[in-house]
Amino acid sequence: MVLYCRKNRLSGNRLGITVSTKIGKAVVRNRIRRRLHAIYRLQEHRLLPGYDLVIVARTAGRFAEYQTLEADFLSLTAKLGLLGDVQ
Repeated sequence: MVLYCRKNRLSGNRLGITVSTKIGKAVVRNRIRRRLHAIYRLQEHRLLPGYDLVIVARTAGRFAEYQTLEADFLSLTAKLGLLGDVQ
């Protein structure tokens, strides 16, 4: 997956998820989208506020397990400096 971020002028984060039709039919794309949204929701408390995040799913995500997607998301947020202190 790829993660883009940009500061916004809000007190919270906003999330966008995009999954290309190259990945599969609607059922497959929606499954990936649901997984990514759940990962974000469960890790949102760890992220710094005030960012717009866009997750772009890649074809490898079609066969990836939930734990792999979660590890990738946390790795990308750490690289971008979005992980804050756990409250």
